[in-house]
Amino acid sequence: MPHRYATPLSRLRASAFDAYPVTIPKPPPPAQNPFAPPEGWWENAFRLVLSPSEASGHRCGTRQMLTLIAYDITEPKRLHKVAVLCEDFGMRIQYSVFECRLEADRFDIFWNRLNDLIDPTSDRVTAYTICLACARNIRDAGIQHHSEKAVAYVF
Repeated sequence: MPHRYATPLSRLRASAFDAYPVTIPKPPPPAQNPFAPPEGWWENAFRLVLSPSEASGHRCGTRQMLTLIAYDITEPKRLHKVAVLCEDFGMRIQYSVFECRLEADRFDIFWNRLNDLIDPTSDRVTAYTICLACARNIRDAGIQHHSEKAVAYVF
């Protein structure tokens, strides 16, 4: 037998919900961080866009190329600037011949900077591009002095 002061559970539930309807508020949406980058910013910032020379590729399929740069500059001041630029990108082989191992996009930067330095009416710069697979067949004889400093010696 139930306690005399006890209210039947079914009556209590019905009367409580009918008298006081309960609405549970929805949680607010997560706050947007004002410092957060927009969606997809990483992909847009670092898209892989091929330069025209990379898009054309090479028949041997290598990206890095051996490039021989030969120049004939008439003015000594310009000659020095061109030589310094060539030393930044390659190694001196002869007085006016440099050997550069560059990828296609890096070579495009180098070539544009070279063209900015020369006077096209009186100077001449020529680039001979050889893929690295074909460069393995290059033959040379005699001594060769390199102006590059050694990074490491392996014994």
